Parts: sequence; C-alpha cells; structure tokens
Amino acid sequence: MPQPAMLDVTVVMDPIEAIKIAKDSTFAMLLEAQRRGHRLHYVRPGGLAVRAARAIATAAPLAVRDVPGDHVTLGAWASLDFGPGHVILMRTDPPVDAAYLHDTQILSLAQSQGALVVNDPRGLRDFNEKLAALLFPQCIPPTLVSRNGKALKAFVQDLGEAILKPLDGMGGRSIFRTHGSDPNLNVILETLTEGGHHLAIAQRYLPEIAQGDKRILLVDGEPVDYCLARIPQGDEFRGNLAAGGRGEGRPLSERDRWIAAQVGPLMRERGMLFVGLDVIGDWLTEVNVTSPTCIRELDAQYGLNIASILFDRIEALAAA
Repeated sequence: MPQPAMLDVTVVMDPIEAIKIAKDSTFAMLLEAQRRGHRLHYVRPGGLAVRAARAIATAAPLAVRDVPGDHVTLGAWASLDFGPGHVILMRTDPPVDAAYLHDTQILSLAQSQGALVVNDPRGLRDFNEKLAALLFPQCIPPTLVSRNGKALKAFVQDLGEAILKPLDGMGGRSIFRTHGSDPNLNVILETLTEGGHHLAIAQRYLPEIAQGDKRILLVDGEPVDYCLARIPQGDEFRGNLAAGGRGEGRPLSERDRWIAAQVGPLMRERGMLFVGLDVIGDWLTEVNVTSPTCIRELDAQYGLNIASILFDRIEALAAA
C-alpha cells in the first residue's frame, strides 16, 4: 500500500507552551501527525490574515514531545500561504466571539484555496454548542432558550429544578443549578440574559449527573467505543474536568450509541470530523465542535489511539 503524501498540518490554538499535555486533545493530534511524518506549524490566535485575497497565517514550524515541561519546540515565525496539501486544525477554545467568527471566514477562504479545515469552518459558525443539541429534539431533556426572564422563570417553576447557562460558555463556567422558589432566581436570570439582551438556556436538571456527564467522541460521525464520564466531586454539581470533575472511562451504552447514531450523520455531512457529545443519563445536552477534549484520558485508560483514527480520515480526505 502506498504511503500517504506528507501534509503540512497547521494548528490554530491557544498558547501551546502553557498546555497540560496529559489532558490536551490537540497535543494528541499533533503527536500523531508528527509520528506519521507530516510537517507541523503553529499559529497563535490572531495569526490568521488575508493578503492579496488569499488566506495566510503567521506560523512557526513546530516539533512536539510527550515530555511534561519540555513538550514543544518552535522555529522561526514566517508567513504561510494555504493551499492543497495543507490541513488546518482549528482548535482555539470558546467563546465563539466576533474574532473567532472572523477567523472561520478566513478559514473558509483557505478551504477554497484547497486546504482541508478540521472542523469545517461553516459548521463552526453554524453549530452553537448549546443550540446544536436542539437539532435532535428526540435526544434532549425539556429545554427553553430565551431572552425573556419571565418566560425562563415560569419554565423553571414548571420543571421544579433546572440548569441555567449562557450560550457561549465552556468548562462549566456560569452554569447555575436552581429551582422555582430560589430567592436568587431573578438575579440569576438578569445576570445570564444581561437584562433581556442575551439568550440563555434552561434545561431540566438531570440527577443522573451524579453518575457523570459523559463525553462521547465522534470521528467523522462514528463514535469511539468508550466515553469519559466526568463525575462531580464534593459539593460541586458540575462534572466538567475544568470544574474539578473526575474522569472515569466507560463503554458506550446502547442509549449512548443510539444518540451517536442520531447526531453522527449530520456531523459527517457537514464536515465536522471531530465532535464531542455531552450526555447525562439518557439525554444529550451539548454538541461540542470547537475544541472537544478527552482523547488523552481515554487513550490512557483503554490503550487507544483516537488521534490515529482521526488522521486516517484526514489523510483519506486530503488525498481525495
């Protein structure tokens, strides 16, 4: 079998020098790309640009090592012009703000020049990670999205107990567990909606969170066989690893596979090669497309190489 052509793999991510490599999924992707002999380039947030109507970047050649405290070497910064044979991993963390959206527009231009962008920039614009779950109503708990504080309050009162969160958070930030008689409910809603100017999401509280918020990884629409249950610790109700949750690997349940089968075809159709589903109990709560994590934890617990599955697909698409 012929060897895949060498690719120029460019990663756009937050400062690579500061990452925790034992938990960083982007780092796992870079290790695999380097193992396969591809050239690596690093772009800081803000490093994308357009010159002479072409998408370019200020990039540095990159070498990575699985050595804590000595995991990266950067070469000299220079201009990089995107085209065929280039793969761009867009892996900056939310929020999906104006700067992020403008970067996806530059990446769409890079795509038109022949580069493969992971994930597809149009999908990154279209799929808000909270709202995307609503595309699969058969999979989600009772949910309301609104700017109207009175409507949200009435919804919480009908549910009895609910989770309230903004549409642009990550890592468990600004998530509230509340109930209809909570004396702080009005101020929570005022804070989340900024007095009715911003959308907030209310969902039925799922007590199954005590058993973990499961992260299910999809590679080109197909689920990895194991998920990472992020289990709240102490008096914390949030399971997010960034909020102190403990990660415990588990095989996918039949319900997990059913949810993945509902979501996967649309993700594949839209070029979302690497997606993280958040599932609590039997219910889908989020569809993460910007910078899903948990590769390293699952690899370590089960002897997997999830990034290899991803790069098999990347190489096939780049060669097509």
